[in-house]
Amino acid sequence: MRLLSVILVNVVAAEALFIMVLEMFLTQTKLARDAFDLSAEYLAQKETKVSMANQGLYNGFLGVGILVAELLLTGYAQVIVLYLFIGFILVAAIFGALTANKKILLTQGLPALLALVALIVNH
Repeated sequence: MRLLSVILVNVVAAEALFIMVLEMFLTQTKLARDAFDLSAEYLAQKETKVSMANQGLYNGFLGVGILVAELLLTGYAQVIVLYLFIGFILVAAIFGALTANKKILLTQGLPALLALVALIVNH
């Protein structure tokens, strides 16, 4: 079960970093349009680019926070920090599903929920 927990936590971290790249650097690509269900015209607006870049930065912070906890912390401190960062992602996915796009709950929320459950069961 420990291995499953580590895998799921790292999937959540990798996804957060991938979203960061999409939001900060690849907003003008078909991949970003499809991922966020947004039009090319909307994504081309200066305000949208700035907003997406800021949002991407926060996703990057979450992904890096998870990796730092995995690589540099041990024991109780590691578990608490992982609960915190993965919990943030789960809350963000729920809020995103309520306010932006329901698929966020599946694509970002489900991996975070599974990782959180695996952490709880493992510790």
